[in-house]
Amino acid sequence: MPPNAVDFAADETKSAVNSATDNATKLSAEAQRSFADAAKRIERAVTEGVEQLRAQTRAYTDTAGQQLDQAQQYMTERVKERPLAATGAALGVGVLIGLLLSAASSRR
Repeated sequence: MPPNAVDFAADETKSAVNSATDNATKLSAEAQRSFADAAKRIERAVTEGVEQLRAQTRAYTDTAGQQLDQAQQYMTERVKERPLAATGAALGVGVLIGLLLSAASSRR
């Protein structure tokens, strides 16, 4: 092989290697940008989901709090109207719970 052919082959090989390296670098940079963009989109979606969940939770909490306040007010009014009946009912429930607990502990 003539020396020029060897030099030409070496130059062509270097050129091909440099071209492949440049292409790999460009592809790597594009992949990094794509991953960064995807991570930002995912983070944004998760943040929006969490904010939506917080808003719904606040609404449910407010509603539950109002319902508990109404139930407490209702019970207070009923106890004031009939204190003896309320005392008897509370005593009956306490006795029933006591019997259930003693039966459950004796089974063990």
